[in-house]
Amino acid sequence: MSSTNAFAGSLFVVAAPSGAGKSTLVNALLAKEPTIKLSISTTTRAPRPGETHGKEYYFTTADDFIARTKQGEFLEWAEVHGNYYGTSRLMVEEQMKTGTDVLLEIDWQGARQVKKLFPQAAGIFILPPSIAALEQRLNKRATDEPHVITKRLLAAGGEIAHAPEFEYAIINEEFDVALSELTAIVRAARCRFAQQAARNASLFAQLGIHAE
Repeated sequence: MSSTNAFAGSLFVVAAPSGAGKSTLVNALLAKEPTIKLSISTTTRAPRPGETHGKEYYFTTADDFIARTKQGEFLEWAEVHGNYYGTSRLMVEEQMKTGTDVLLEIDWQGARQVKKLFPQAAGIFILPPSIAALEQRLNKRATDEPHVITKRLLAAGGEIAHAPEFEYAIINEEFDVALSELTAIVRAARCRFAQQAARNASLFAQLGIHAE
């Protein structure tokens, strides 16, 4: 079993119901903390116009995806609307070994899978200030039909019910405050003993500090 204790980089798992502002917060964090890398998922769906292999997704065939799943390559995976989506364990571990922090923007089900392999991953759940605010944000997007918004709101309750499975909860009422809290979590995680020991092995050895 893998553990973040073996890596210099930290792993962050961010989840939220649709409309809570997760992607906006994550993008702002990545702009503020450029050393964090957003994990790129592997998928079997066809590329959409403008999408590039290795940028938005790693595109592959269903046979290849299934074979890699059986080999235990994916940290988490799921089938959505007939297509497979997954996060490569090998790619995440390779980045973390070099001291790179990796962020996964996934749902609670994927987060649960990740936690089985990386129990030290920092789980962060983004909450809306209210269901009314969530509905308002979904309507403001103007990208979904009313029946789709209703469906998303109904699903939100089930997703929010899994918030207790995460170590951190951020209420995204004031964007700047929420971003500040997300940034604080990331910076604090970098100071955990295991990460400091892995990043500063020679210093710890010089000081006579031995990691458990």
